[in-house]
Amino acid sequence: MQPSLTNETAKDRPPVSKKKASSKLSPWLFLLPALLVFCVYVVYPIFQSIWLSFFEWDGLGEKTWVGLDNYIELFDSEAFYTSLKNNTLWLVFFMLAPPIGLLIALFLNQQVRGIRVVKSLFFFPFVISQVVVGLVFAWFYDPSFGLFNIAIGALGFDPISILADEDLVTYGIIAAGLWPQISYCMILYLTGLNNLDPEQIEAARLDGAKSWRMLWFIVLPQLRPATFIAIVVTVIGALRSFDLVATMTAGGPWGSSTVLAYQMYEESIFNYRMGYGASVAVVLFLIMDIYIAYFLWRMLRSEK
Repeated sequence: MQPSLTNETAKDRPPVSKKKASSKLSPWLFLLPALLVFCVYVVYPIFQSIWLSFFEWDGLGEKTWVGLDNYIELFDSEAFYTSLKNNTLWLVFFMLAPPIGLLIALFLNQQVRGIRVVKSLFFFPFVISQVVVGLVFAWFYDPSFGLFNIAIGALGFDPISILADEDLVTYGIIAAGLWPQISYCMILYLTGLNNLDPEQIEAARLDGAKSWRMLWFIVLPQLRPATFIAIVVTVIGALRSFDLVATMTAGGPWGSSTVLAYQMYEESIFNYRMGYGASVAVVLFLIMDIYIAYFLWRMLRSEK
């Protein structure tokens, strides 16, 4: 009787090909809802913005096809190059966030009494709103009662109205943006430090690796995923900077602190030029794509 039971069991089993097909299909079924939401709320608006950039539209009336006129006007505009220069400054100075965040994470990654309280203080800027950060720094820079001018006044310097100075305003806003960005990078590196391979650390110690050699050859290679995420998020944050500019200066004084994201908002909402604003958005999107594609290419090449 035993052989017959074995034969029946074998007959009842599904074919191997069906198992493989179902195992390949299952992940896509789980991803399908997220993919639908992503396509509806991300991919479709991107193509819609690209298409809208070829029209002149006030947001209410009929759309008028103008072709590349919006882009021609954009690249002839002085305000565009001011915004592009400011975005470049944001990008350059925001690259300080990953290394500073790493240094703070290395300092906080210790088992000493009271370190959790210190961690929470460094974590605090990340959880508050960018609008709140902008208001706090606007008060901080105030030439009448701001702590910054009180501090430099104690050193014998005259008060400086940073947010009213065309040469200093962008740097003042960038400093405000660096505060929460450093906290975010610190959190990424703290997570990476908690997931280090203890066997590699112990083997390096047995081989005599200490301090900088341990950091450079053992710790940093294991932090590459955290570094990649920190750099990509920092680049995106620098290029899409909007909240702090809108809160602290509204692009002023005289448009000297405006960035591409705020120019897009200003042209679309206040000047009723949706097509022109969309052309600014498309240029900003292409700049982001170039940077992200470059970092992805570097990461894939290093893994190979």
